[in-house]
Amino acid sequence: MLRRNIRLRREYIYRKSLEGKERLLYEKKRKIKEALEEGKPIPTELRNEEAALRQEIDLEDDQTAVPRSHIDDEYANATEQDPKILLTTSRNPSAPLTQFVKELKFVFPNAQRMNRGGQVISEIIETCRAHDFTDVVLVHEHRGVPDGIIISHLPFGPTAYFGLLNVVTRHDIKDKKAIGKMSEAYPHLILNNFSTKLGERTANILKHLFPVPKPDTKRIITFANQSDFISFRQYIDQKKEDRRLPKVYWGILKGGQQGTSMHHVYEKHGGPKSIELKEVGPRFELRLYQIKLGTVDQSEAQIEWVIRPYMNTTKKRKFLGD
Repeated sequence: MLRRNIRLRREYIYRKSLEGKERLLYEKKRKIKEALEEGKPIPTELRNEEAALRQEIDLEDDQTAVPRSHIDDEYANATEQDPKILLTTSRNPSAPLTQFVKELKFVFPNAQRMNRGGQVISEIIETCRAHDFTDVVLVHEHRGVPDGIIISHLPFGPTAYFGLLNVVTRHDIKDKKAIGKMSEAYPHLILNNFSTKLGERTANILKHLFPVPKPDTKRIITFANQSDFISFRQYIDQKKEDRRLPKVYWGILKGGQQGTSMHHVYEKHGGPKSIELKEVGPRFELRLYQIKLGTVDQSEAQIEWVIRPYMNTTKKRKFLGD
């Protein structure tokens, strides 16, 4: 298994090293295509390669016309199997952190929780690779308050580092009957305001933690970005009619005039499209501060994006969305 992982990693790095050459070849073919379509002469620097490039252009299809990147390879097999997630914590977790991870186990379908014990990160990652886990989620704390979460995709990455804020667990709510039971059905996902390239990258990491749901499922999970803070909420549709997820969720979850909120129940009256959402918890906010191209145990992995100290003063600039 160790030799296989080394071989796969070497192949992945080799494919990544070819991206520059493939991009250069793609630009050459694009210039020739534009010249032929517009009836212009072939650029002088490409006339010696014109015959070979035109032959390659004739053999291309929709799948091969645009070069693939290492980012495409990371989730290439995501549609072939449901996510399988391992949840664990930092060493010697406090009772609040343990309770929070127990609730996260029900948030992510097909998740398994493991007591950290004395295991090091590299051992956990190798074990997960051997047992076909797709992601590892590590939750950290500071003085008994969960303050960080790391999502590492297997086998090659990426790894996203988030800060955790305003964590409210179901265990913290005294009135247990009011919040009801948490469904374990595969949820519908609403990813709101991830409009930039970094936002799309972040949304891609988050959405691949969840399998494809059934059209009539009653469980809804939202990741709503506002000023680079991602709000996580979980709802149950209390209506009994079986139907697909309507578009009117957007106005309600954004707190618009279309819906009313009372005791964490969101209602929209509109005949057959009327809905009644009940928040069941937990709830928290995420703040992205780093993405790196590798797993969490690889300290030498390339950093794709990281927040810098001077970025905290750029109040008008939004990195994830509008």
